[in-house]
Amino acid sequence: MPKVSPILVVDDEPHMRRVAELSMKPLGHPILLASNGEEAVQLAQSQHPCVILLDHIMPVMDGKAALQKLKADPATCDIPVIILSSRGQLAVGQYQGFETATMFVSKPFSPALLRREVERLISSSAPLAPQLAAV
Repeated sequence: MPKVSPILVVDDEPHMRRVAELSMKPLGHPILLASNGEEAVQLAQSQHPCVILLDHIMPVMDGKAALQKLKADPATCDIPVIILSSRGQLAVGQYQGFETATMFVSKPFSPALLRREVERLISSSAPLAPQLAAV
């Protein structure tokens, strides 16, 4: 039986990590948790998750810097990354640096809709073109 890849949830707010974790549990994948971008990059490199849910604003290393590191590394560049942000819809200039993200989701999010998008990414056999879309 093949090993099931984990889902990486990255947020500096413990309650948001918990909400995302509980939202992903029904998918049957192990859940990895990180509280900043630096931890996220290290976990992604060592555990190679199937999807990363990455908060935008965090201490130590923010989501934009973590995304850039992940996409620059051949070992992690193919992992779909969903950016989570409490800033709502970003102004056009604020998308700069997030072009390689698979999707952008505003907080608060619907757990069911987020889970459906993650499930779609996991089950997709073809790589998706980077896109910025709100769920």
